[in-house]
Amino acid sequence: MPFTFKQFHIDDSHCGMSVSTDGVLLGAWAGLTNATRIIDIGAGSGLLSLMAAQRTSTKTHITAIELDTSAAQDCFNNIAQSQWAKKIELIQSSIQDFCLHQQKIAASSRQYFDHIICNPPYFTNGPQTQDRARATARHTNQLDFTDLVQSIYALLAKDGVASIIIPVQSEAMFKPALSGTGLEITQRIEVSSVTGKPPNRLLLAIKHPASEQQYVTGSIDIRDKQGQYSVAMTDLCKDFYLKL
Repeated sequence: MPFTFKQFHIDDSHCGMSVSTDGVLLGAWAGLTNATRIIDIGAGSGLLSLMAAQRTSTKTHITAIELDTSAAQDCFNNIAQSQWAKKIELIQSSIQDFCLHQQKIAASSRQYFDHIICNPPYFTNGPQTQDRARATARHTNQLDFTDLVQSIYALLAKDGVASIIIPVQSEAMFKPALSGTGLEITQRIEVSSVTGKPPNRLLLAIKHPASEQQYVTGSIDIRDKQGQYSVAMTDLCKDFYLKL
């Protein structure tokens, strides 16, 4: 369903996954301040690309990659109707094909990104909806963790950062995918839906190895026990949600 934020509007009518708290939280949390080249892997409706555009300077260029034709159309329309249409380039492609294309380009002309953002599909098994677009968005049919990590490795600039959000239970599958690349998790933030409940999501920041790399942990509660947005959630999302 359509969703209006403070500075842009999202119509996700044809997307496999609608606007979610996961996406908004990731888009608000990712450390984009100094990024000049950003890639949004699996852009869907364009939510993360538009949040990134709002948070960065006019010099920042954002590449939105989306495979599904219907979702790409929603993404294109949402970008075109925003104030940041010139900052965002939409490419309809799988991230695997995008990486293969980059590998065919002369090394001096390849694109590397200061920041990679992705709210990836994460279900590896279990029943799948008959809606093909929703199944693709939710299950790892088209983009499993190994392909995602390999894509991050191929596209991330030497000093760049990749920010993703995954379910807590998916961490056991995500870490082995990282192990063969040398990429490291440098931030791990546990996300709970309500204060006092066990975390159900993880915000992760990933980088290439560095000699003086700090490992940061933390936690965020989305809502307090009274059902209101927590102080941390409010601070992160107040520039986006209309009612904050």
